[in-house]
Amino acid sequence: MISKLITPVLLFFADITGLSETKKTLINAINGSHVAHAQLFLGNEGSANLAMALAYARYVNCEDKQEHDGCGTCASCVQFNKLTHPDLHMVFPMASLEKVSKEEQKPYFLKHFRAFAQQQTYGSIHEWASFVGADNKQFNISVDEGRNIMQNVAMKPYLSPYKIVLIWLPELMNISTANAILKVLEEPPAQTLFLLVANDYEKLLATILSRCQMVKIRAFDDDEVESFLLGRQLCNESRAKQIAKISEGNMNKAIFLAGEEANDHHGVFVNWMRLCFGRKFADLLVFCEDVAKTGRERQKELLQYGMQILRDSLMSRVGANELVKQDTQEMLFIGNFAKTVGEEKIERLYYIINEAYLHIERNGNAKIVLFDTSIKMSVALK
Repeated sequence: MISKLITPVLLFFADITGLSETKKTLINAINGSHVAHAQLFLGNEGSANLAMALAYARYVNCEDKQEHDGCGTCASCVQFNKLTHPDLHMVFPMASLEKVSKEEQKPYFLKHFRAFAQQQTYGSIHEWASFVGADNKQFNISVDEGRNIMQNVAMKPYLSPYKIVLIWLPELMNISTANAILKVLEEPPAQTLFLLVANDYEKLLATILSRCQMVKIRAFDDDEVESFLLGRQLCNESRAKQIAKISEGNMNKAIFLAGEEANDHHGVFVNWMRLCFGRKFADLLVFCEDVAKTGRERQKELLQYGMQILRDSLMSRVGANELVKQDTQEMLFIGNFAKTVGEEKIERLYYIINEAYLHIERNGNAKIVLFDTSIKMSVALK
């Protein structure tokens, strides 16, 4: 998945949509002089963990802290605007590129990471690989980077109170690299902060985890996703609502979907259900062939939309319509569908579509997966 490029942001707390409770906690910790020397900003892919860590780094070294953010005008903030602050050391996964010599590797990747962190702040390792033109390369944080960290922290801050080492995706450190920084994580030099930004808790060494204060970054809620998309004029209100429902709090995914041509998922899904209910297998085969031509991401989007409609149908069935956030057309379908199809069948349909989603995500043959799913749903609706 490649995110649609958006206007670069300067990485203030204000640039992050929502998450007010997390911002307040971080700001209060700095103003109360409770700054932990090693912090782990943990959030799922597409969360604000990188954005939050960078906004925190700006604020902690700001020379004229405002109540809720960095000032943006002091010497420290001006250099943070382009992520060129001399006391900010960013560590991130890299790969060997034939066009870049070993000596030029870090400067090359650093230049690109500064742009990536602003333009695709919610991007994953896959977007990062694509950003530097190395989609098929293996990325990791090498032992050399571990040595560079040790050298950097040995020096005193150049401009600001704190020297900050930000490590993006520390779960991609090899064992030797991780072991190399354990000692300095436990007993860092004075005025040195480590900010680790991770997606996968399970892949982090227990010894790393034990040395860091956890900062959990929750997924964005639907209103926050919708507000972000509308605020940056990435799509219209109707499309923003639809994307918010199916992006599951992943802002990277939401941006990608906003860049795609809008699809009539409601009409397609309703037609699919009618064909399955009528057991029109010849028409279903044609339907599956058409959907298979749309591309994997659009297929996944349709399946996610279907699961959302089925969840809402269950809510309607049990009388919890206040929990259903759909437009008038969708609510009409949900109401009729919930009355016609019982709870047990709706649940069965949900699991069938979820299974199809997993197969599509794992590169299964779309036409076969969709037609098999159609047959199963036809049987479930009988």
